[in-house]
Amino acid sequence: MSNAVYLDQIKQLLELQKVDDAIFAVRQELERAPRDLEELEQRFEAVEAQRNRVLDKLAHLQEQQKRLSLEIDDDSARIKKSKNKLMQVGNTREYHAMMREMDSMEKVNRSREEEKMTLMEELQLQNDTLAEIDRDHSALKAELEVKREGLEEKIQNAKANLENLSRKRAQVSKVIPQPVFMRYEFIRVRLEHPVIVAVKDGVCSRCHIAIPPQSFIELQRGQQILSCPNCQRLIFWCEHFTLPEESAPAPKATPLTD
Repeated sequence: MSNAVYLDQIKQLLELQKVDDAIFAVRQELERAPRDLEELEQRFEAVEAQRNRVLDKLAHLQEQQKRLSLEIDDDSARIKKSKNKLMQVGNTREYHAMMREMDSMEKVNRSREEEKMTLMEELQLQNDTLAEIDRDHSALKAELEVKREGLEEKIQNAKANLENLSRKRAQVSKVIPQPVFMRYEFIRVRLEHPVIVAVKDGVCSRCHIAIPPQSFIELQRGQQILSCPNCQRLIFWCEHFTLPEESAPAPKATPLTD
């Protein structure tokens, strides 16, 4: 293979690689977008479950508060009634008996008042907790609604982008000699992206392992397409080309996530 033919084929493979870069980016976004939504839904469900637990606790505490208030009111009415009776007592024994009864009722009443105060403190704590959870709940709910509304449209746009890139790939592939293209495809379906990578300073830019000296000499001659002995990807010498992807990021698709 002449040097000119070799360089032409490497250029063709690099053009194909650019299209595959874009396809790879779109597919990653297509995989990530539903996963991001699912993770957000899980976060929302966890916050909602936490919120429901606090609401249940608040309902229970409010029920207790209502019960205590009724019991305290009932005790107060009974104490008042006993005090009125006390004015009508006719003998000392009955008087002391009623005093003991009133003292017992007042102790119960004080105990219930203390319980009510503790309950009110707990209610305040739970209300503060609910307010904090509600902020997170509202923010996540709003974010979730936005993502749900936009996801389907973005996925359809990405799929249309993939169709366009597939057509472009077919066009680029046509100019590549079939044996070279088949070799590229053989690697592409078996290894992680990318397929063809540069060798700089005698080192493969993908696996970062040094190319054997004899192979590096052959690579510099530019007469046959070689593979990295370590990662098996196609390789080329960086000095043969000034590559756009070395000075700029790989082609990116329109992001699917906000």
